[in-house]
Amino acid sequence: MQKILVARPIFPDVIERLKQYFDVDWNNGDALPADELARRLADKDGALTAGDPIGAAELAAAPKLRVVANMAVGYNNFDMAAFNAANVLGTNTPDVLNETTADFGWALMMATARRITESEHFLRAGKWQKWAYDMMLGADVYGSTLGIVGMGRIGQAIARRAKGFNMRVVYHNRSRVAPEIEAELNAEYRTKEALLREADHVVLVLPYTPENHHTIGAAEFALMKPTATLTNIARGGIVDDAALAEALRERRIAAAGLDVFEGEPSVHPALLTVPNVVLTPHIASASEATRRAMANLAADNLIAALGAGPRAGRPPNPINSAVMGKTRS
Repeated sequence: MQKILVARPIFPDVIERLKQYFDVDWNNGDALPADELARRLADKDGALTAGDPIGAAELAAAPKLRVVANMAVGYNNFDMAAFNAANVLGTNTPDVLNETTADFGWALMMATARRITESEHFLRAGKWQKWAYDMMLGADVYGSTLGIVGMGRIGQAIARRAKGFNMRVVYHNRSRVAPEIEAELNAEYRTKEALLREADHVVLVLPYTPENHHTIGAAEFALMKPTATLTNIARGGIVDDAALAEALRERRIAAAGLDVFEGEPSVHPALLTVPNVVLTPHIASASEATRRAMANLAADNLIAALGAGPRAGRPPNPINSAVMGKTRS
């Protein structure tokens, strides 16, 4: 049987499914250090990962490896230049998490706007002694302007939800979406700078690339309204976390909600000291149904790419399909 590595804990029934086709080496513990990951990949034909960094060194150490299936939409943990050079296929799991992630983006945005975390800490600390007209004043969501940076599948799902809140929607994207999508979403295209000036609530839903590193930093915070909020459900590194902490401390923006961080699971220490931020541990897609769908789709990709199952040779979500059918180099 072909050998695969499952590099992270996932649902045991998905492991049993993979065992129907492969000899499975399952790491059902903490993330593997780089040297251990390379060692366990050495004799594998395929791998299923969830954010584990795979680059030229890991590929060179695994001469039989032909496919790595990422249990995520984003794949910035893959060095795609190295994948292409080695003729190794990478796959991801888009679409199955769109609605769950959009729901969470809204939850995080609303918690940020209405100071939910801050007010809970206030209550738990025993500071709520009386009613006051100015206690925990937040920002309205209904009838405000929503700015979406990244109008892909999840960005569009977020925009659809804005209709129920009677929000004006402006968006920025690498390229404009089709006119019929703009009409459906009642969304207006803006440059990034114009969006930041106009929006009451900015939500980031763009992929991480080297070009997008620190897309939002000190200069961008200077453009935003002092009453505005920022929500990041995209990827760490898109926001300059140090500059964000400073902007929050100095009240240059009102508040932020973050599900992703630079260098996660580490969090910039300054973000832990400001009250006007809601922090969650990268859980935007974390409903049981969605995580199961992601795991099964990653398994589908791996099974098909290694020539097994009903879709043999036709994985649902290849990232670099040009390498399919090529000999491993």
